[in-house]
Amino acid sequence: MSESERGPLFLPIIYIGGLIFGLGLAISGMARPEVVLDFLQFDDFGLLFVMGGAAVVTGITFAVATRFLDSAPLTGDAYTRRLKSFDKNVLLGGAIFGAGWGLSGICPGAAYASFGVGNYPILWAIAGMFLGAYTQGYARSLTTGDASTS
Repeated sequence: MSESERGPLFLPIIYIGGLIFGLGLAISGMARPEVVLDFLQFDDFGLLFVMGGAAVVTGITFAVATRFLDSAPLTGDAYTRRLKSFDKNVLLGGAIFGAGWGLSGICPGAAYASFGVGNYPILWAIAGMFLGAYTQGYARSLTTGDASTS
């Protein structure tokens, strides 16, 4: 579905979803890198409960939505299962993501929420995320032979 075919509520609903996500991260304390680092050092298991609660809510939502709706409400796309191969790129990307998470104490979604609650030094981590994403996109464009898209 192209952007012009989407309804007028598409973007506002996306923004509201992001706001709710960020608020949840801020309220749960997961927007604070020291809380995440405590979890990664096995000192505080609060993140485990936050992630578990999110997984339960998401699981229930998808189970109900796919049972009672034929397509996604915002995009109109049919619910289908997307199979992605488990290859070296998944392992390498996961390792790099994990290293960045461990070094900065924050994942991308929580980084924006952390900035929103006044953690301005997190901008260094956000800049690193953008630089890493750009570098990966550029490297991929070189391997596919289309360097003009970067």
